[in-house]
This record gives sequence, structure tokens and C-alpha cells, in this order.
Amino acid sequence: MPISVEDSTITNPEKTEPQTKKGFSGQLLSAFPAFQSRNFRLYFPGQVISMIGTWIQMVAQGWLVLEITGSAFDVGVVAAASTLPTLFLSLLGGVIVDRYPKRTILLWTQSAAMLLAFILGIFAVTGTVTIWIIIVLAFLLGCVNALNVPALQAFLSEIVEREELASAIAMNSAIYNGSRVIGPAIAGFLISATGTGVSFLVNGVSFLAVILSLLSMRDLSEQIGEKDSVHPLQAIREGLKYSWDHPLIRTIVLFIAVISIFAWSYVTMLPVIAKHTFGMDASGLGYLYGISGLGSVVGTVFVSIYSRKIDRLVFIAGGNILFALALIGFTFTTLLSVAFLFLFIAGFGLVAAVSTMSATIQSTVDDRFRGRVMSLYMMVFMGFMPIGNLEIGYLSEHFGTGFAIRIGCIVTILTSLFLIYSSRSVRTAYQRYKAL
Repeated sequence: MPISVEDSTITNPEKTEPQTKKGFSGQLLSAFPAFQSRNFRLYFPGQVISMIGTWIQMVAQGWLVLEITGSAFDVGVVAAASTLPTLFLSLLGGVIVDRYPKRTILLWTQSAAMLLAFILGIFAVTGTVTIWIIIVLAFLLGCVNALNVPALQAFLSEIVEREELASAIAMNSAIYNGSRVIGPAIAGFLISATGTGVSFLVNGVSFLAVILSLLSMRDLSEQIGEKDSVHPLQAIREGLKYSWDHPLIRTIVLFIAVISIFAWSYVTMLPVIAKHTFGMDASGLGYLYGISGLGSVVGTVFVSIYSRKIDRLVFIAGGNILFALALIGFTFTTLLSVAFLFLFIAGFGLVAAVSTMSATIQSTVDDRFRGRVMSLYMMVFMGFMPIGNLEIGYLSEHFGTGFAIRIGCIVTILTSLFLIYSSRSVRTAYQRYKAL
């Protein structure tokens, strides 16, 4: 039986602050209950620092490719190389996540990502970097992330109580999107002051924070399956069948496929827009990423407050429609202040939708399938991005970046309207599924 929030401070040694504690700290714990867990309090700052480093590298990498080749298509190719392995390896990664300690997996994946960042930094600092070196290292990082991302998603359920999981998911989304505000701004400064190479080295150092936080955790309620009970291929089939038979999970996975291909890919083209539309340098690019990230942070807070009061499927579709309309406006303006406003709204809408999708899956999935379902979700979300990156890169090269982004927005709007239309039948099917 799950421990109630009121009793958790007595029965769980990881809880050190009582729920009824007065003052500012008590209000903070009430608003963000995930922080009642000592392990989450260790996880949070380490992940913040690491994700800031990750965004520094993402911005620097796109800028470096544009400097080397001057091609929007090449920017898309590198972005595709970093996400393509997720399409082929995530399902196997989900099986591994369900069978082995997630903290151990994360220690290995974070260490591998740190090594790749240092290697890219050394090549860039010494002036020996080429487009093919960037592609190979991006591909290897994608292989690491195919295991790291589902492990990280599933790990949240081990460092907080189940009733605090929604809060932990919201805060994890806030980490990702908050780092989009800080990381690109730092990247713009570093690139302007020292070049792209130092940005990659800074990212390498940032991994030490999350590694130290993982090593400091204790008393984890690790959920580990039987290692040899089922063949990996059979385990993958079971995970896929469970996801397809579950009406809510199936609907969200199909919808996130559209978002991954036609919506999220606009981020890849921001370096091109910054340089060619607004005549910005690397610092200006950081501002574009940052304002979008700021909107995402506000969207995350909005979700945590109102998601329980609004139908989730309508909330998801509405967020994506808001995103798409704002992004269409962004492609038509040449005024920087107006562009910032549209990017803020776009970031708000997209992340409000995506974080709601993730929270909905995490709150409904059976713990036995958590790793495999989250790997499927991330496989579709990240693994389909190469399709979107190549599509938007090709259209940008031949018809212009604005046209390419608008095509994706139109597809996103049509799909969102269909989701609203079918939401009632999905809810009915889900109720029947739960009754079985």
C-alpha cells in the first residue's frame, strides 16, 4: 500500500522535512513535494548543471557546423546523427533499464557522454575538427542517449514516492527547459569570447555534477526485473504489446511521433534564422534559445498547476495548436522584439503539451513495463527527430527556412484538431481497458 504524504516523513528515512512544517520551506515542500526526498534533492542540482552543459554543447555544435560548411542541410544532418541511434537502440535500452540497477546504468552513460564531450572539445580547440568528426561523435552520443534517456526517465520513480512522481516529472521537465534559458546564453558568451571548443570542454566538466549526485544517493528502492527470465526480444515484444493495447499510451505515442517530426525540428534551424534573418552572432543565437526556454519553464509551471483541472488530451492538443500558431507568426516577422514574443509563446505551448504527455504516461504505466514503455516513448520522440531534421533541412535549403517551419506547423495543427475530435473515444477505450 502506498505511503500517504502525511505519514511519509515517519516511515521513509529519506524524508527529513515533515509535510506540516510551517514557514517558507513548508510552503515550498507543499508546492513541490518531490523535494521531500533526499535523493531528489541530490539529483536536482546535479542534473541542472549537467543539462546546462548539454545545451551549451547543442548550441555550440550547431554554430560550429554552420561555420564550417555554411549549410542549413548540414546542420540538420548533424542533428539527425545525434538522434538516429535512438530509433534503433531505445527498445533494447528499455529492456536493459527494466533488468539492471538504473543508477549503475546512469553512471556509465554519463561518464561516456562526458568522454565524448572532451574529445570533441579537444578537436575543436586544436583546430582539427571536421564535419565528419562532428557527425561521428554526434552519432556515438546518440547511442549513449538511447540507454541514458529511458534510464533517467524511469529512475525518477525510484528516488521519490509514487504520490510525488507527478511533481518529480514536472521538476525534471523544468530542469530541461530552465537549462534552455541559461545554457544557450552561456554558450553565446563562450563562443564569442573563446570559440566553440571551450564550450564542449565546459559541457564535459558539467557531467561531474550529476555523477557526484548519483554517487551520493542511498536507500534507493530499485525496481529490477528477472535478468534471465525472458529473452530480450520477447521482452521487447511484451513491452510493445502492452503499449499498443493501452489506449492512452498508444494515442500519446502516435501523437508524439507527429510532434517529433513536424514540430520540434524548428530548434535545429534557429542557428540559420539567427544568422540569416536577424544577422545575429552566437550571443544573439543564445537569446533566441533562451527566450524559447523561458516560455517552456512558464509552460511547465502552468502544467503543474492546471493539468489536473483540464482534460489532458485537450490540454495536449491545445498546447500544440498554440505552439504552431506562434511559430507561424515567428516565421513572418523581422522585428526582433516580436520574434522574442512569438518564441516565448511557442516554447510555452510546446512544452506544456510534451510535459503533459510524459506525465500522463508515467502516471498510468505498470511499473513492470516502465523502462520499456519510456524507451518506446523516447524512441519515437527522439528517434523520429532525424526525419524531421532532414525534412526541415531539405525544405530550408530549397524553399527557405520560414516555409519549412510553416509546413510542420500546419501538420501539427491538423493532428491536434484530430486529437481533440477523437479524445472522447480514447477516454472511453481507456476506461474499458482499466475494467479488464
